[in-house]
Amino acid sequence: MGRVLGLAGLLAALAVAAPAQARELPVCGKGKASTKAPTKPAGRHSPGACRAVGRALESGVRVHRLRAQATGGGYHHMGAGTAGEWGGVSGRISVVDGGIRPGTYDFVAGRFMVKRDMGAGKITWLEAGWAETGWAGAGRQHVYTYNTNTRSWAFYDQYALKPGDRTWIDLHTDGQGVWQAWLWWDNRWNLLTAQRLPVGESAYVEQYVEVYVDPRRASRIDVPAVTVDNVRLRPVGGGDPQYWRGDVNTLTGDGATQRAGGFCLNWQNRYDTWTAGDCPGLGLLNGAAE
Repeated sequence: MGRVLGLAGLLAALAVAAPAQARELPVCGKGKASTKAPTKPAGRHSPGACRAVGRALESGVRVHRLRAQATGGGYHHMGAGTAGEWGGVSGRISVVDGGIRPGTYDFVAGRFMVKRDMGAGKITWLEAGWAETGWAGAGRQHVYTYNTNTRSWAFYDQYALKPGDRTWIDLHTDGQGVWQAWLWWDNRWNLLTAQRLPVGESAYVEQYVEVYVDPRRASRIDVPAVTVDNVRLRPVGGGDPQYWRGDVNTLTGDGATQRAGGFCLNWQNRYDTWTAGDCPGLGLLNGAAE
């Protein structure tokens, strides 16, 4: 998705959009990367649930959406989206050190997204995951969110990510059009943001590794393989999450276009376990590869 990035009003917008129940959560400390998987769904009633506020650093650059062609500048998307609507998505995304060039608009992100096409060319969405960018952090990987209320990247630098970490992310709604992004950190759920979006009580879902190459300095960006696994979808209106598998009506992109750009996606188990990143070699581009 294209992103228009601004500097004004992020914290004010969060205060307006966040429900009172979320604001009542205790503030999260820095903590450490989790050493075990979550056993309870994300939510304000989850044991130890807390909120991350006051530390979100907003990005103020503008990235233009361009069509990716071969190895030129632009977007590369590896992953899938649902053809139907769901109440949320969760899963685990590994963190890697990408070959992002400082002082550019390059970025690599592993993220989940909920979205809706509002018509007339307008799409509203919330996304969360991790990102490494050429304009912030000097090569550091950040936990981040982006939403169309603030139209801004928010980086949560109290969470000290490093290559090799595996981040658990949950996006869902509990009703009233409020969509939440949660991070599993310090062995508890941390609320990153809660946004009242015109999405409604259900949304289309995406899971992607996304790469953007600054078109002003078109080049190849090295992206070690990112692993996405344990991906589950929440039914609309509640119920137990289900693994995102072949029985879910799913849309995937053009694998040939991504391979032309040097990136490959491998479905280890459609669609809840997969890897994406640099192509290992043309001889391996068969079988389950997209």
